Amino acid sequence: MNRMNHSHRVMLVLVLVAVLGVEISGCKSKDEGNGAPPQAQVIQVADMNLLTIDPKDAAKFPLTEATQIESVAELTTTGAVFPDISREVPVISLANGRVVDIKARLGDNVKKGQLLFKVQSPDVTSAFNAYLKAANDEQLAKRAFERADDLLKHGAVSQAQFEQAEDAEKNARADLTAAEEQLQTLGVDKTHSSSVVNVYAPIGGVIVSQNVTNAAAAGVSLSGSATAFTIADLSSVWIICDVYENDISKLQLGQDAKIKINAFPDRSLTGRVSDIGPVLDPSLRTAKVRIEVANPGFLKLGMFATATFTSKSKEIHAVVSAEAVLHLHDRDWVFVPVDGNQFKRTEVHAGKMLDGSRQEILSGIQPGQQLVGNALLLETAGNQ
Repeated sequence: MNRMNHSHRVMLVLVLVAVLGVEISGCKSKDEGNGAPPQAQVIQVADMNLLTIDPKDAAKFPLTEATQIESVAELTTTGAVFPDISREVPVISLANGRVVDIKARLGDNVKKGQLLFKVQSPDVTSAFNAYLKAANDEQLAKRAFERADDLLKHGAVSQAQFEQAEDAEKNARADLTAAEEQLQTLGVDKTHSSSVVNVYAPIGGVIVSQNVTNAAAAGVSLSGSATAFTIADLSSVWIICDVYENDISKLQLGQDAKIKINAFPDRSLTGRVSDIGPVLDPSLRTAKVRIEVANPGFLKLGMFATATFTSKSKEIHAVVSAEAVLHLHDRDWVFVPVDGNQFKRTEVHAGKMLDGSRQEILSGIQPGQQLVGNALLLETAGNQ
């Protein structure tokens, strides 16, 4: 009897285990096949800019209050030196031909009327021959007119013959004038016959472009470059700057700008805004701003420059001691108290240095706000 009861108990246990195994296996298969993603694990990371110190050491980092200053708003941007296009003059040879001699080179300073190059031109030969023929025809027509005038006074010719001689003399004189002007246009002296034309500088300045060499073709036709040289008067130049779209409203035509040249950091110049570009760069969202600057003599084309624009309106900015600002990783930071022994490192935009080892803060904190007086000391303590 006991043995039968024991056997029944064993059989019952085995059946229960089998049933439970089937249920567990079914549930597992159901969970794995529903496609639900595994539960995400959230890892809490502490604020790297929050420093916590021992409450006993809080007194070692006294607080200071940011004061305020009223100053004009400034905008600083970069640019480069360009020539004033209204002061650029091309040097053109109106005579087609071959360049036989060049007296100037790219980058040379030239004076007005200085010989730049010579051109040997068949156009000059043709123009001079036309001038000689016109001069001979004019002399012949003049003598014929004088004879007709004398004969008319003695009744030897009719009025019609006299008028015909007069008209021929006027036409010959007109042809001679046209031939002389043609020589003058080509730059040829009518008293010196030569096939070589001298080309002179129309203005004084610097040669900023050269498109001709010895033995090259010159002139206004397709046989050569129409512009042999380009001379720029650099007594006044342009500073072209890129200004972002959000800052354009801070500028206006006629506004003054302080110019600093990278090559001469100890020299400052003053320019005037003469144009604000009407079209923005679609990729950079910037506008070209043109500043006219008088060249004291050391400005060269292509030099990098920094332009600072000063607004007519004033703004209120915070002022702190220089020790309260931490310069780290090319950024400026201050420590603002959060709790009795906690301080938050806050990024600010520092402005110019003021008297008394004070620094202007353009953004990041407000006047009257509390902050740590010695930022470097607290940063050092936090890293230990």
